[in-house]
Amino acid sequence: MRTFAFAALLAFCLGVAVSPAASAAAPPAAQRDYQPLPKPGERIPLDAGHYFTYGFDKPPKLGMAIMRVEIFSRDGNRDTSFVVKGDADMPSMRGAHASGDKEFALSAKGVYLMPVRLVMPGDWEVRFTFVKKGKTVFRGAYLFDL
Repeated sequence: MRTFAFAALLAFCLGVAVSPAASAAAPPAAQRDYQPLPKPGERIPLDAGHYFTYGFDKPPKLGMAIMRVEIFSRDGNRDTSFVVKGDADMPSMRGAHASGDKEFALSAKGVYLMPVRLVMPGDWEVRFTFVKKGKTVFRGAYLFDL
């Protein structure tokens, strides 16, 4: 009887054991949807008729920094018909310093602006979501070291 109980317990443990590869934490689907962005200042295709540029108004340092996004049509005219949302966080401490998904404010000059609170040195990520007519058209993430 003892041997049977041990064999049954062993079979149960092996049945619920998870391989190391399967137990490795895969990023949530929401994180995988954000494509890595090239360096600030470059033109990034948004959809078939638009592109955007982004960057901080000045080199970021501890404290408050302002992220700027400008959207243009293919012919170079500024376009303010999008809603741009952003979230800033430290990937190594996900959630500890997250700003939450906030909408960029639109300036009188047609520049989308969002304050980013940088509270400590390390790796940071700003995630962008571009929405047009209620539909998400692009998601991108900018990683940088402070």
